[in-house]
Amino acid sequence: MILAPESVAHFASLLADRSRAAMCIALLDGRAWTASELASYAGVARPTASGHLNQLVEAGVLAEERQGRHRYLWLASSQVAQLIEDVAVVAGQAAPPRSLRSVRAAGDLAAARTCYDHLAGALGVQMFDALVDANLVAVADGVALTEAGRSWFTDLAGPQALRQSRSRPLVRVCLDWTERRHHLGGALGAVLYRQFTARGWVSQRPGSRAVRVTPSGEQALGHLLGLRIVPPDERVVPDNPAPAAAG
Repeated sequence: MILAPESVAHFASLLADRSRAAMCIALLDGRAWTASELASYAGVARPTASGHLNQLVEAGVLAEERQGRHRYLWLASSQVAQLIEDVAVVAGQAAPPRSLRSVRAAGDLAAARTCYDHLAGALGVQMFDALVDANLVAVADGVALTEAGRSWFTDLAGPQALRQSRSRPLVRVCLDWTERRHHLGGALGAVLYRQFTARGWVSQRPGSRAVRVTPSGEQALGHLLGLRIVPPDERVVPDNPAPAAAG
């Protein structure tokens, strides 16, 4: 495949606009948002937001569905979500929050959050380390699922968990914005988040990408992976914690 500079430049220009970038960042929570919600999040008028969203849909960055008067939008694929996350990591951190409320919110995001459809933050990094320590995921020659890992994921989520996809690898590592270490992405990263949510082990905080581990989740993760969840009063907030834009 020959890369066309014009196509790359056009795609990059879509994220160069602050309002469009803000909308894409909001959608990293993996939900579908209405056009009105995205306009409010980006701080622009609805007609302005509509123009931005049309460009993102036409470029294949976003997908949409209309239901009555509402227009719902979401990131078109996990590859798009990964690209936005990678750009956020390379771009670096914003100024640290100053209010107590924003510092606490940043601390919650750093502890555990969603990154599109998988877990990130300190929890995501701990989980990945535990999978490696248990020889469920190997990292000696690139990241790969071991035979023991195949059995472990099958026991957790059934044989459909290992179903191959042409567009997405089973295992992929993502450089975590706050931890600056890897967490698990790919199809199996999504499997873990779906299973943990369905079993009531983690729950997403209202209006935020931050998630919390439930008491039953603490017991389950301790049994499955030997994890100890750090209580909020023992948590150390980073000197320059990541904003909500982080992956």
